[in-house]
Amino acid sequence: MRFTTGKPDHDLTYDDVFMSPNRSSVRSRMDVDLTSTDGLGLPTPLVVANMTAISGRRMAETVARRGAIAIIPQDLSYAAATAAIARVKRAHAVFDSPIHVTADTVVADALPLIPKRAHGVAVVLEGRRPVGLLSAADAAGVDRFIPVHEVMTTDLTIVAAQSSPQEVFDNLTDSRRKIALAVDANGDLVGVLTAKGAMRSAIYTPALDGEGRLRIGAAVGISGEVEGRARALLDAGADVLVMDTAHGHQDRMLETLATVRRVRDAHAEATGVRVPLVGGNVVTAEGTLDLIEAGADIVKVGVGPGAMCTTRMQTGVGRPQFSAVLDCAAAAADVDKAIWADGGVRHPRDVALALAAGAGSVMVGSWFAGTHESTSPLMHDADGRAYKESFGMASARAVRARTQQQSFFERARAGLFEEGISSSRMYLDPGRPGVEDLIDFITSGVRSSCTYAGARTLPDFHARATVGVQSRSGYEEGRPLHSSW
Repeated sequence: MRFTTGKPDHDLTYDDVFMSPNRSSVRSRMDVDLTSTDGLGLPTPLVVANMTAISGRRMAETVARRGAIAIIPQDLSYAAATAAIARVKRAHAVFDSPIHVTADTVVADALPLIPKRAHGVAVVLEGRRPVGLLSAADAAGVDRFIPVHEVMTTDLTIVAAQSSPQEVFDNLTDSRRKIALAVDANGDLVGVLTAKGAMRSAIYTPALDGEGRLRIGAAVGISGEVEGRARALLDAGADVLVMDTAHGHQDRMLETLATVRRVRDAHAEATGVRVPLVGGNVVTAEGTLDLIEAGADIVKVGVGPGAMCTTRMQTGVGRPQFSAVLDCAAAAADVDKAIWADGGVRHPRDVALALAAGAGSVMVGSWFAGTHESTSPLMHDADGRAYKESFGMASARAVRARTQQQSFFERARAGLFEEGISSSRMYLDPGRPGVEDLIDFITSGVRSSCTYAGARTLPDFHARATVGVQSRSGYEEGRPLHSSW
């Protein structure tokens, strides 16, 4: 990447920069290969942040089908974390895992489950065989205490589990139905697929492990019984381990990385599978190199740019994210390692700029909080607008959850030193309410950015990107207007 007028002597945010177009021979955005350059080889270079309000099993399996990966948070117990990994590993690589209820489930119990998936239905089962579908529309205006079999739709589109996405799409198009139910040879439910999901399955390559299972990462943290947690997560099948804290350039982080590296290396010797380690967060070249020397294969870059983080306003500590990514990526590349750009992305352009600056993948948090697949329950404000509640991982709320084993005094004292928002409403975009909608939005923008740069791969994109510095009015000039002025 180069600057149009030379690298400035001050640090830059994503809003401060723009990309100039280059001469290009790339004929279509679909000619662009978005495989990540972080060593994971993700077909889509996106990582869901390990935040309790965002990343869980539903999120993990959904994004993995679209080529990305989610990191489940460190606040989960051993049992919950390993169970989430196991569920994702059992999930189908093409068909979506359905919400399912029995025919005798009452409508009041079934309705809260429906918004947990973007396809908006619950499958009614007898045993493991589908007998109906229930949507919010089916239950509109009915007694909430009647069983779902009295209001469910029984006109179903059943397809074989071996059906290709093209076959499912054609079937749904011909029948003018919204969702297909895939069953195995015994008629047992395998999964569901919408027409849009079938189309996406033909476009995206899923993120799969060596055994053809969906990939998922897990956070370890740097406190508590780190060695035991790392070993349990590795044994459960985690595809990447993340150790992060607000100030990653500290001795405890370096010690934790060295400890987990020993556990990982022993696991690799026993299984033949070497799981990458991620450490963070830092914003300097020195911090990047120290974490790599301690054992990190990937370094997480970003202090204070996240929507839920108050670190910069409370402490004055941090660094504008574009410059942090640029310098840390260059330092990591010098020793054949990589970084994740963590935080500060609010538009597809920000993801493109992070990748142009050299990030191996881009980590997204709050942007994905306002989706059906995030872990928080769906709520509605006084005007009926749907939202999910989110909170920062250094907030008092997160600290209380993370210190449940400590005394009340210790927990209260820890809660005094929060550096994050404890409650924030992340509204669902009516046009993009699911995480897959946002992935479409992001990858469409990044692919187009690559065509403007004349790049067919992300290494080419980093090499060819030309970036300039703009004023605030320059940034505002590029913002679309959704109504006339």
